[in-house]
Amino acid sequence: MSVRFGVALLAAGALLCGWSLIGDHSGAVAQSSNTKSSAKSSKATPAPPAKQSAPKQNVAKQKGAPAKQEAKPVASAEPTLVGQFGTWGAYTASPGGKKVCFALAKPSSQKSNPPNRPRDPAYAFVSSRPGEKVFNEVSIMIGYPLKPGSEGALEIGSAKYAMYGQGDGLWIKNAAEEDAMVDALRKGADVTIKGVSVKGTQTTDVFSLKGLSQALDRIAQDCRK
Repeated sequence: MSVRFGVALLAAGALLCGWSLIGDHSGAVAQSSNTKSSAKSSKATPAPPAKQSAPKQNVAKQKGAPAKQEAKPVASAEPTLVGQFGTWGAYTASPGGKKVCFALAKPSSQKSNPPNRPRDPAYAFVSSRPGEKVFNEVSIMIGYPLKPGSEGALEIGSAKYAMYGQGDGLWIKNAAEEDAMVDALRKGADVTIKGVSVKGTQTTDVFSLKGLSQALDRIAQDCRK
């Protein structure tokens, strides 16, 4: 797939890295979508990780992207918070004139084994890039370098999806299951993400799904199929 903010993830032609956040996401969780949509924050917008190609035997459709690049401020690509729905913020941007929309949330709880290992903030993204015909692509920025060759897991109730990782990003291993996963995310109460770091630390992050369905409906208004 492409580089997103970079979405650092979004399109092979669109580096969306290191954007300034419009509205502090951590503060916006408790406020309505209207009160934060134009307030600027000094914090950098987290960027969905730049997606790499999954192992060919495990992916039904490929979306190759260039290797992850260092985050750089892109003034013209600055995202706008268009709505806050529960724990999920809805954002839009047009880097290089290419429309990008994404929903973003932070984990509600985190555990690691061994405990108290340092890591960067984690984020969950659901992104759409209509210019590439990519809609509702799920990715996780997990906050540490993943162990090469290891698999992560995304669990929603009894449903479990294998995730492949590269760098600090996780994506669904079987792209043919992504629509079903997004549907489960819309209906679920929370989602659990599991991963293993290069040092062998096992992490479990839980994200509330409150407001995700509304956030996806909102970004769908700006990034239509």
